[in-house]
Amino acid sequence: MKLSYIYSSRVGLKRSSNEDYVEIFEIGEGLLGVVCDGLGGNNAGEEASKIAVNIIYTYFLDHQEEEYQERINNAILAANRTIINVASKEIDKRGMATTAEVLFIDKNKSYWGHVGDSRIYFLDEDTLIQVTKDHSLVQKLLDDGHITPKEAMNHPQKNIIMRALGDKVSVIVDTGTLEFDKQRNWKFLMCTDGVSNMFHSSEIETLLKENDLEKLSKMLSSKIDERGAPDNYSYIIISNQLSN
Repeated sequence: MKLSYIYSSRVGLKRSSNEDYVEIFEIGEGLLGVVCDGLGGNNAGEEASKIAVNIIYTYFLDHQEEEYQERINNAILAANRTIINVASKEIDKRGMATTAEVLFIDKNKSYWGHVGDSRIYFLDEDTLIQVTKDHSLVQKLLDDGHITPKEAMNHPQKNIIMRALGDKVSVIVDTGTLEFDKQRNWKFLMCTDGVSNMFHSSEIETLLKENDLEKLSKMLSSKIDERGAPDNYSYIIISNQLSN
């Protein structure tokens, strides 16, 4: 199965630096995507996101004896330990943290791990699925019935997350698998909240139906910029369709 992908990470129009960090790695016949959104002042968030991506990739490569899902979980935990260790030794890094989205695609199955409020979406032909669930205060308020989905879109506490790497020694990683039909067209979108906060799910579904990944990437970035791009925004798009 031939996979195509494209990725981008940009400073928002109201930010002076980019604390997001994303990478995609070709491992054998599979693909490993990692998206992290750093938190913390004095460039500490930028450091946290880079540490997370590098540790997750290194762990994934070095522990091939582990099953994919277990490997993703342990790789994210390893990143958490490293961030906490670095922060404990460097005063200017104290309080740094990051979200983490990890996706490995092998043949007709994907394996994912998730901490924070960055997201993974999956488009199966014409149907969009939000694979991950935000670890955020707004999501908790929504789950508990205190606010409506419409109120959640522009909630004043939208930036408060309940779980992140570097926040606590012990972190719970959401993990899962998703199988797909190799004969059907599909796409994955991994993104920071600088992307997901800019669109309703219906808009993301419409955008992802564009098969030319270069064109899709430009459309995504242009629309975010048109809407003010208040945050850094980063994404990876993976498709089983070749770019036109």
